[in-house]
Amino acid sequence: MNLLQTVQEVKEQRFLLSGVTWEQYETLRSTLDESHRGLRMFYLEGTLELFMPSEEHEGLSTLIGRILELYALEANIRLYGYGSTTYRKKAKQRGLEPNECYYVGTKREIPDIAIEVIITSGLLDKLEIYRGLGVGEVWVWQDGQLLIYRLREDQYEQIPRSEFLPELDLALLIRCAAIPDQHDAVTAFRDALRS
Repeated sequence: MNLLQTVQEVKEQRFLLSGVTWEQYETLRSTLDESHRGLRMFYLEGTLELFMPSEEHEGLSTLIGRILELYALEANIRLYGYGSTTYRKKAKQRGLEPNECYYVGTKREIPDIAIEVIITSGLLDKLEIYRGLGVGEVWVWQDGQLLIYRLREDQYEQIPRSEFLPELDLALLIRCAAIPDQHDAVTAFRDALRS
């Protein structure tokens, strides 16, 4: 095994810090934004998780986003993507960068849909962070499954399909997201939509 193979096999890296103030979190976020692109931070009431995603994680996040964007384009739905933009609420002591996020119809303060891909388990409860931010739906991809959680009365409830995109065929999205090649996956999704 050579060094390149060893580096490619490195999975996601996660670190947890406790007793972090809001000001320390904001300072770290602004300091590391430029020098550590790709580093994600999840902040929940004084606890900070630092996360460096793997290539597999980023590829799957991008693929799901591409499929979702293609669906919206084909269905003539106004969907606005903002990638892994940082969202924070000091009053709720919460902050994070979703894998992908979208506004449906028009842009607001908080996205309608956030996508989280889970390759290795996180150290903080991401749904609790999203709840405090007020994100309407969180789509969680894990082990080849897509679960959708809808915020209702300050709690998330698992639902069978998106309420923002009710006509989206989730079974088709899941099948296509499982195709290893991004181009082939997006093409298969497009062809199925048009047939």
